[in-house]
Amino acid sequence: MSTQDADCPLCQQDGGALLWRGDHLRVIEVDDADYPGFTRVVWNAHVPEMTALAVPDRERVMRAVYAVEQAQRDVLHPDKVNLAALGNMVPHLHWHVIPRWRGDRHFPDAVWAAPRVARGTETAQWHERQARMPELLPHYRDRLVEAMNALSWD
Repeated sequence: MSTQDADCPLCQQDGGALLWRGDHLRVIEVDDADYPGFTRVVWNAHVPEMTALAVPDRERVMRAVYAVEQAQRDVLHPDKVNLAALGNMVPHLHWHVIPRWRGDRHFPDAVWAAPRVARGTETAQWHERQARMPELLPHYRDRLVEAMNALSWD
């Protein structure tokens, strides 16, 4: 198993704002104005699929994904959290953990679908929630780091 691929962007850079890094994986925040709190769990070594990992490593990944989801639920209070491990564009194991709200630009579709709501025509409720995010996101990041540090990585 190769640990790096010179052509892989997730081998060459963090892939977003680094929130936490361990020996096996890292957690990064995605810069997406429509989906504040959008986070990825990225396996550090270059592997394409969950089944390329030994069972204990699969469990490590999922513990991290669950910790991110729980931090989003506790602090950001989304209506739903989407979990996805696609890798079609970047075949390096990573999970997307995306807080979703009724009335977001793509709801109920995936964030990669065409938006249902045009930019600038969002509801007042959406704008109110977005206005609260600069206050909530630092608390989310702190909760996430605490949760990651509290996990057993053996």
